[in-house]
Amino acid sequence: MGVIETLKGKVIVSCQAMPNEPLYREEAMAAMIKSVLNGGAGGLRVAGARDVTNAKKMTNVPVIGLTKPDVIPPNWKEIVYITPSLKHVNSLIKAGADIIAFDGTARKHENCTIEDIINLIKINKRISMADISTVEEGVTCEKLGVNIISTTLAGYTQFSPLKNDGPDFELLEELVKQVKIPVVLEGRIWTPEEVDKAFSIGAHCVVIGSAITRPQLITKRFVSRKDR
Repeated sequence: MGVIETLKGKVIVSCQAMPNEPLYREEAMAAMIKSVLNGGAGGLRVAGARDVTNAKKMTNVPVIGLTKPDVIPPNWKEIVYITPSLKHVNSLIKAGADIIAFDGTARKHENCTIEDIINLIKINKRISMADISTVEEGVTCEKLGVNIISTTLAGYTQFSPLKNDGPDFELLEELVKQVKIPVVLEGRIWTPEEVDKAFSIGAHCVVIGSAITRPQLITKRFVSRKDR
């Protein structure tokens, strides 16, 4: 069974932290990865060569790798910051990522095109995952030869206003109708019921991050609740 088929119907957990956060430390991130694997994660999504390398040592489940800057710039809605260049793709290939996630939006990459990124991933016999924010971007990436589309950037670009504080099921549904490749739901998933809904719509798999691996955000949701 191939990597893509292995992920069908699975929950992938995104284990990431920024350098200024306590969980960024290598041993802390390793503990987080072990914990979600013990909980049954069917795959991992991790940032940076360090954590990709460590994750591959810990498990045989598929590892999605990406890169991010140490500090997200204030104009993040207008720029590409997820795996923005061929150099970043190569670092993830070398680290052993099974799937390489990159920004598949209409924004400008660093000295390369989306097609360049997809071709480099293909040449190295890895799987490409395009993080997109609109239906049009997903359709374009499919035409360029990407293997998987993810709704990761829905609500996080100038092309896709944030509709609410939940997952973008509308985008998922439209993508499932319009493309033939697997579509992943990622972004603002907080409940098991939302996971069930994603699969009922036709998601190939679901990626959950903050609701599982970002304790500061989980805490903030409780502390800043509206119904005091």
